[in-house]
Amino acid sequence: MKKYFTVLAAIFICANLFAQNTTINPGAVWPDNNGDHIQAHGGGIIKIKKTYYWYGEERRKGLDTNYRYVSCYSSNDLTNWKFLGDVVKMQDPENLGYRWILERPKVYYNKQTKKYVMYFHLDTRNYKYARVGIATSAKPDGDFKFVKSFRPLGHESRDIGQFIDDDGAAYLVFEDRALGFHIVKLSDDYMSVEKEMSLVRKPLEGGAIVHYKGLYYAIGSALTGWNPNPNLSATSASLEGPWTEFKDIAPPQTNTYGSQSTMLLKVVGTKSTTVIYMGDQWRPKTQWDSRYLWIPVEIGDGKLWLPEPKPFTIDVKTGEYK
Repeated sequence: MKKYFTVLAAIFICANLFAQNTTINPGAVWPDNNGDHIQAHGGGIIKIKKTYYWYGEERRKGLDTNYRYVSCYSSNDLTNWKFLGDVVKMQDPENLGYRWILERPKVYYNKQTKKYVMYFHLDTRNYKYARVGIATSAKPDGDFKFVKSFRPLGHESRDIGQFIDDDGAAYLVFEDRALGFHIVKLSDDYMSVEKEMSLVRKPLEGGAIVHYKGLYYAIGSALTGWNPNPNLSATSASLEGPWTEFKDIAPPQTNTYGSQSTMLLKVVGTKSTTVIYMGDQWRPKTQWDSRYLWIPVEIGDGKLWLPEPKPFTIDVKTGEYK
């Protein structure tokens, strides 16, 4: 009898480990292939052939506080994610001191150099260093090795966002408290900044951009730390501007449904194109339990709007969601 129950328990555990997620549930615990809540906070996603790679801050319990970690997950459907491990396990790279900061990792794949280039916000605990760091890897699942840090075009940089245009050109978005919201083009090897496309003189962080039907849509969050606020959007026919007035993307009283923007993910399929708002619902006292708010947006003709969050399915082949 004991053996019988042992076998049943093993079957139950295996069934849970390999259970497939059928929907994306905004704001809920999101289990990976091991049944653990996904740890990819403040993250970004790239697509290589048919595989999506999701990188983000690793915040699970029990981490060695002498290191900072970036995790990587892979998926073919944006719903079920396989944990590939911590692709960054970094000690203080520049003598930044106690509680130094590595936040918002974003990875680009450079076809010329065949390198994966990770940008991240690198800072001291008082947020005075304000630089971007770069780490590179020959593989999407690491290990990424620290290369350098710098201030883009000499400007302070804290929250960063990534944007890859339809022509493959790569851009960085960063928040500069002194001036505003910068959009800059990366160099051919992605190891530096080539030029500034726009400076939006508005105090915004959590920047994200999508190119949809001839218009660029930019969104950002006000500077309220861990606390959510009404995120805003503007549009332009060119990354060089001019940009329209920024408007709410959700009912203001919801504070963007308790989230902060991190990316606008465009899923181009055979029948339709869906843009997904990726936001973080931060829980600063229990960071390992911070959640992800993904919402297919209503977009077009200059409007970008987040409907009320509901579970949804996405077909990455057709680009359709339900």
